[in-house]
Amino acid sequence: MMDLSDLYAIAEDADISVYWAVLGATESLSICCIDGSCAIALDPWHISTKTEEKIKLAHELGHCETGSFYNQYAALDIRRKHEIRADRWAYKKLVPREELWTAYQRGYREPWEMAEYFNVPEPFMRDALAYYQTVEEMQ
Repeated sequence: MMDLSDLYAIAEDADISVYWAVLGATESLSICCIDGSCAIALDPWHISTKTEEKIKLAHELGHCETGSFYNQYAALDIRRKHEIRADRWAYKKLVPREELWTAYQRGYREPWEMAEYFNVPEPFMRDALAYYQTVEEMQ
């Protein structure tokens, strides 16, 4: 199972700088720099637990790893598409399909149980389950 240190290792291996900064209205962000590198900022005033840090970092890494960036002038549908791509990357890293099946076989059935098993917030777990259900329906 992937934990917070694994996510920081992914960032380090990919030369993605992670900074702590006061960001005001936003909790976290990622940017693609002019040289093609990526950087992430997390606002400590918006993160109260390691679990929150984990999902925010995973989401921002999702932007970097999938190249899903947009600017302030992007249409809402374009923004949403890039946010969904980053979320899906995070689901695959924090709740891999194979490990989800293993958890199910071990008796974890309820979203709150699975959230505890994967050490993610329940809303994130519900979103990951909905994503995997949609993928299964499409196949």
